Amino acid sequence: MSTVHRSPRTRVAAVVAAAGALALVVGCGGSDDSATGGGKKDGKVTITMGMYGVMGFKETGLLEQYEKENPNVDIKAEIAGDEQTYYTALQTRLAAGKGLKDIQGIEIGRAKEIVDTQADKFADFSDVTGTDHFLPWKQSQITTADGKVLGLGTDIGPMAVCYRKDYFEKAGLPTDREEVAKLWAGDWKKYVDVGRTFKKDFKGGKVAYMDAASGLFNAMVYGYPEQYYNAKGDLIYDENPAVKEAWNLAADAAEADLTAKLRQFQPGWDPGLANGTFATAVCPAWMLGHIGEKAGAANKGKWDVAKAPKGANWGGSFLGVVEQSPVQEEAKKLVAWLTAPEQQAHIFQKQGSVPSSQQALETPEVQNVTSEYFNNAPIGQIFGAAAQEIPDKQVLGRKDGTIKDTFSQGLTLIEQQGASRDEAWKTTAGRIEKAVG
Repeated sequence: MSTVHRSPRTRVAAVVAAAGALALVVGCGGSDDSATGGGKKDGKVTITMGMYGVMGFKETGLLEQYEKENPNVDIKAEIAGDEQTYYTALQTRLAAGKGLKDIQGIEIGRAKEIVDTQADKFADFSDVTGTDHFLPWKQSQITTADGKVLGLGTDIGPMAVCYRKDYFEKAGLPTDREEVAKLWAGDWKKYVDVGRTFKKDFKGGKVAYMDAASGLFNAMVYGYPEQYYNAKGDLIYDENPAVKEAWNLAADAAEADLTAKLRQFQPGWDPGLANGTFATAVCPAWMLGHIGEKAGAANKGKWDVAKAPKGANWGGSFLGVVEQSPVQEEAKKLVAWLTAPEQQAHIFQKQGSVPSSQQALETPEVQNVTSEYFNNAPIGQIFGAAAQEIPDKQVLGRKDGTIKDTFSQGLTLIEQQGASRDEAWKTTAGRIEKAVG
């Protein structure tokens, strides 16, 4: 059995973030920008990579391994801690046609915008052999209407619920992960109902049932094939029943005072983990490492992982190669190797990023992974099974990431400022129209 200790790619380490963001900002405006930074010289191939957060390729030793297996290749990776900063810089570089790396990371919330507006800037992977091992919906997210494949998938974000066993016991609720999962099986409304019971029966001070209404909202909307856009690219959030259902249930939780009134990954959330101010958090696989790090050693074994009420995918990334790369074929070969089943399984073992490779998900190297921090939860089995429940069709829109963040902000109006759900919806809709208009 393998044990996950490392934080996932979304962890933002302050030093890495500051250094990475500074490098990107300087790189965007500097006069020394080259086309990509890569090239060939004296029989040596230099491949540059632009990434964000903790995608796992450098952190788990894969880049170093590739260099050892290919001694003529030198890989230079630039990593920004914050994806928003990274993407802003990437957009600037794409527009300028300079400063790009040979390989660029693409977050799922940006994929549709890249496909629709930047397809000519990225190389085509449709002719690369051995890349037929992905989940059926993953590669479609980075493929143009005429069949150009702009990158290969890295991780995905299947859903679970992380919960504090000790707090559940103090509320008279089951603590065994399978029994906990039965409490809310099949329906997110049951998850909220458990929260009402928790609030009524908890004995042990002021502890909220869940961290954030926005986490619940995201988990629900990402369980449907369409969220904010339809397959034609039309904005449909305001008429999509899935979005309205998620909004109303998240508002129910907020109005019933079941949340800690926080936003995930925003100020206050990390201290909430460290101080144990909430009992549950909707958690895609990549969030486990962050929870373990921020909750700290004092809470090791107190957290556990249970199956979510319904399957969903929240998060994931791709690696693309820019069209103008002078080492395009070598870069495509590296991307194919980094996203191959064996390497995806390796990253999951080391840091918990769930493979987008169907083949990797079925291997013992993934299925047998447990998390010591989360009470030895069999996360390989839990998230492997959750990955199979993700809808086969996943429609992306150009501004998915922006809209998701705007809805999260809207729900905090209810949680933190006491706004009615109708007032908060109206404000949110106005912000969305301005952001995507």
